[in-house]
Amino acid sequence: MAKEKEAKKGSTYDASSITVLEGLDPVRKRPGMYIGSTGSAGLHHLIWEVVDNSIDEAMAGHATEVSVALLPDGLVEVSDNGRGIPTGMHASGVSALELVLTKLHAGGKFGGGGYKVSGGLHGVGVSVVNALSTYLKATIHNDGKVWQQEYKTGTPQYKVKSVGKSDKTGTTITFRPDDTIFSELEFNWGKILDRMRQQAYLTKGVSIRVADKREDHSPKEYKFHFEGGIKAYVKALNRNQEVKNDTIFYVEKEINDSKVEVALQYNNEYNETMMSFANNIHNPEGGTHTVGFKTALTRTLNTYARTQKLLKEKDENLSGDDVREGLTAIISVKLTDPQFEGQTKGKLGNTEMKTYVEQVFGEAFSTFLEENPKQAEAMVGKCILASHARIAARTARANILRKGALEGMTLPGKLADCSSRKAEECELYIVEGDSAGGSAKQGRDRKFQAILPLRGKILNVERARLDKMLANNEIKNLVIALGTNIDDQFDLEKLRYHRIIIMTDADVDGAHIRTLLLTLFYRHFTPLVTNGNLYIAQPPLYQIKKGTTALYAYSDAEKEAILTQLGGGKIEEVVETEEGAEGEEEEAETPEKAKAKASSRIVIQRYKGLGEMNPEQLWSTTMNPEHRITRQVTVEDAAGANEVFEMLMGDDVASRKHFIQTHAQKVENLDI
Repeated sequence: MAKEKEAKKGSTYDASSITVLEGLDPVRKRPGMYIGSTGSAGLHHLIWEVVDNSIDEAMAGHATEVSVALLPDGLVEVSDNGRGIPTGMHASGVSALELVLTKLHAGGKFGGGGYKVSGGLHGVGVSVVNALSTYLKATIHNDGKVWQQEYKTGTPQYKVKSVGKSDKTGTTITFRPDDTIFSELEFNWGKILDRMRQQAYLTKGVSIRVADKREDHSPKEYKFHFEGGIKAYVKALNRNQEVKNDTIFYVEKEINDSKVEVALQYNNEYNETMMSFANNIHNPEGGTHTVGFKTALTRTLNTYARTQKLLKEKDENLSGDDVREGLTAIISVKLTDPQFEGQTKGKLGNTEMKTYVEQVFGEAFSTFLEENPKQAEAMVGKCILASHARIAARTARANILRKGALEGMTLPGKLADCSSRKAEECELYIVEGDSAGGSAKQGRDRKFQAILPLRGKILNVERARLDKMLANNEIKNLVIALGTNIDDQFDLEKLRYHRIIIMTDADVDGAHIRTLLLTLFYRHFTPLVTNGNLYIAQPPLYQIKKGTTALYAYSDAEKEAILTQLGGGKIEEVVETEEGAEGEEEEAETPEKAKAKASSRIVIQRYKGLGEMNPEQLWSTTMNPEHRITRQVTVEDAAGANEVFEMLMGDDVASRKHFIQTHAQKVENLDI
């Protein structure tokens, strides 16, 4: 035992094991704790953090212009015409600018009157950007001068110095993300545009410019300026919809050092689009301001419907789901001391905001209904129809579950279940067609992989209410297989598989089925998406064979790389058909010649259907956890995703036609 203890001496945990990280070292050591990830989301978060500071200046009334520019050599420049970060000496012995750029939790947002309302990431924003950049330059205009300081990996290269005179004020931060920290360094132009457009909507009157000046990119520049604020935001979200109230409801009011701003409009769809913000920070999980809004909305509409006799005495009250069907609403609050739940500020926790929103919105919305009786009647009528459909859906859902219970919770007959009953290790493959389903059932690992084949294309749920959905056998089978129930009855704890993998063919029909399934999950099993349970399988596009060597390519680039690796030879491309591989008819030849020919010839097979692979190939390429490629489904921008689903799957043919015409030239591998 003594020898064993001596051998483990190096792993002793005592006072000497404690490491103290100074300055910005903690950020570089654990960047994910500060920006969420070191992938694409974290890379873009650097821009959001610097922009948040400029937006804070605008919310405080000191800035009217913000600009973001993507520059050559991986640089990003963010500017504003606010007051400029102070450059004078701080009591700590360094300039205020250097303090802000090098110390966590240092800034003008922790009291002292710098900001009444602010966003940012726990006050660590710009210092985290500095820590995770190989280069950063701060240029400040204030006190009649231009001040400058440069940094490398968070270390100042010189003291703050004056480099000229200036008659304006503002801050410009230029930085280059560290390629040793981030797994990718390519900024997404569309993502930046969407974010800046949203910030312009939320800060009415501010102008935000976005420019792309990168090498190998066509130069682009946009300017966003919305005097209508969130009212214009609602109008934009509903631009392709048939609306119920032409006049968008809007209220803005200050109450006890806080500000409440709400805009809403009903459309003819079945889904709701409700987005909440606190100090311009999106709260995807809602919070107290959302609770206050929902409470006031339901109460006010029920009161109006009863007063105007639109609801009969025997009718049930409108539920929260009823009054939110077809609703597009933006709830934006500004407050001095926001309390968020979670590292990413997904949910607002200030209890007083429930009362403030409920009071401000409830009073204003009641007045709006009284002053706009025709529009009010159309809105309430939409809610009453939703109520009738809810009751019908409740009956249909109860029948399905009751039937399942009577059958001892019998799972769908087509489901090939796995033997394990530990949900955390189980996964469900949703497969297109019986042919692929047969291969998947034979090739899978029966211990933890379950297979559910679908027959054809499922119902487009974007155009159907729940009662019609549950009458569809494919959707009903999926609901029972998952075990979670659906919509407001959804229970994540009852999920039977922690990984749900959509596996469809690599053709147009497969893409269509995948889109239909994604619509279903996004609309009616939303927690599976937000919780990270949903994946898309990526089967290979090609099998490339030379002699006895068979390799698989998942993209055209991989195909070219494999061809180079195989060292050349005569290339023959074949397409698998129901009768088998088709090739040129050749004369009979001796076994020796055939063997020599096979060893020098490269055969490329383009897979269009999963059924073209035998069980062993499907397992090794697409289902084996050690080698497969799967993509996790996430929703980074709920509003953008919502708009895409409505455009692709909704009733507005004109917008869908415009989309197809716009992107037609970019289509590849279209089946003819």
